Amino acid sequence: MRQLIVTGFMSTDGVMQGPGGDEGWRNDGWTFKAVDFDPSAYEIKGREQEEATALLLGRRSYELFAPVWPGMVDDFAGYNAMPRYVVSRTLETDDDRWPATVLRSLDDVRALKETEGGPILVQGSAELGAALADADLVDRYHLLVFPVLLGAGKRFFSTADRDWVKLSLVEHAVYSNGVQKQVFDVIR
Repeated sequence: MRQLIVTGFMSTDGVMQGPGGDEGWRNDGWTFKAVDFDPSAYEIKGREQEEATALLLGRRSYELFAPVWPGMVDDFAGYNAMPRYVVSRTLETDDDRWPATVLRSLDDVRALKETEGGPILVQGSAELGAALADADLVDRYHLLVFPVLLGAGKRFFSTADRDWVKLSLVEHAVYSNGVQKQVFDVIR
């Protein structure tokens, strides 16, 4: 079974919205506006592109990334080369600039996990990440936690009332700018 990894940037109070920009949101671009840049904090992002064999996105993230990421050949060569999947009940067709296979349900994601291949990476996609966690489909989290409180905004983790999920911290680091890398395996 393939490993499903949810990865993302998160404020210390759990907000993931607009890390690189979200036009009209008061805290957009908080990863670079509120915290000094330390390139070593982003090492995991390069490693993800090398180790993952597929990218899984929610519809909104896909629609934001599709017009931009294909042109970012230096930063996102790995993401641009790997197969992409979009979970959506409403998306009519994929974007020709960044082709993807459309999955219609979490059952389709479960079936994808059962195929041969390496890790599947979920990038951005707040609602999808929460739904995958609630369906017990997430195997690992790659978090970069920024030393900033944002208050309101889309949360990284689900707010569903559910049984606890035990995690095992398998990798961590703290960088000069206060960003923390936290890699957790889900214990079943």
